[in-house]
Amino acid sequence: MIEQLLRTPLTELVGVRHPIVQTGMGWVSGPRLVSGTANAGGLGILASATMTYEELEKAILEVKARTDQPFGVNLRADAGDAGDRCDLLIKHGVRVASFALAPKQDLIAKLKDHGLVVMPSVGAARHAEKVAAWGADAVMIQGGEGGGHTGSVPTTLLLPTVLDAVDIPVVAAGGFFDGRGLAAALSYGAAGVGMGTRFLLTQDSAVPQAVKELYLGYDLNGTVVTAKVDGMPHRMLRTDLVSELEETSAVKRLGPTVRRTLEYKQTSGMSWLDLAKDGRAMKKTQGRTLAQMTLAANTPVMLKAGLVEGDTGAGVLASGQVVGVIDDLPTCENLIDRIVLRSVEELRRGSSYVV
Repeated sequence: MIEQLLRTPLTELVGVRHPIVQTGMGWVSGPRLVSGTANAGGLGILASATMTYEELEKAILEVKARTDQPFGVNLRADAGDAGDRCDLLIKHGVRVASFALAPKQDLIAKLKDHGLVVMPSVGAARHAEKVAAWGADAVMIQGGEGGGHTGSVPTTLLLPTVLDAVDIPVVAAGGFFDGRGLAAALSYGAAGVGMGTRFLLTQDSAVPQAVKELYLGYDLNGTVVTAKVDGMPHRMLRTDLVSELEETSAVKRLGPTVRRTLEYKQTSGMSWLDLAKDGRAMKKTQGRTLAQMTLAANTPVMLKAGLVEGDTGAGVLASGQVVGVIDDLPTCENLIDRIVLRSVEELRRGSSYVV
């Protein structure tokens, strides 16, 4: 395990050794991966959107039992129990609260008053400006190369526009997998990088081995962005199931969609009232139509089938484009060490060009 070689606004703000963030991937970013990242000197983010309140508390306690290093929890700002979950983070002394959508101003203030670092994810400079004005400590941006829900603007264009818009630390995600990428992001002015697919493909990830091997077999054309799963642009592996969904009409998808919605209700423990509240929140904050909100219930069930149960015939596999250049399964420690060492090497080489 290497010592700290890079000091950035992110390492100073959070108290981690290395400016590398393991993003909060549903069904993937569990206690083992988060603690593995934290012990290796990075910032591990626990994914809570696929957990019940009770499961989240259990996961937080497990991470704390595995590491004494800082870690974070990713929350859905529009969830009906977002406030209660924030209280849980405060209760257990979690260091970072990250959000997939912008949290309300009063929620940011409450978390900051209790010493938490607030880091929402944003997809545009104007969104970064809004949360910065509300008191967010940092933001994470994800370019179109990233996995899961994503936009169309590549990281190389999104990152500089956000850096020009705000004066808080910016973490860049989407397309990062090695030390050259970290060096490039730091050269742009970012405070660190966030990686999802690269951490999914580690020994510390709980994703079934057979599924990891499947990921390793894909090339740079192996992903597709589709809205046929949950109504929003979603980058995932180009599996037979995804190809079938892309070609199937909305009428033919209706039956499976309703079935998965019922399954999601059962596995999440949510009541119909809770589902309705979440639906209203999606409509208000994301502008989703009724059809898109119905499709949204597909996502957790289909991701769980693929990433937890290993059933790639019934599940989808979120992935960034970097899947096409990843060919191994290191530990989090080995991965972070080699990324940091290579980035330092590249930064020093770059500085030699200055006359």
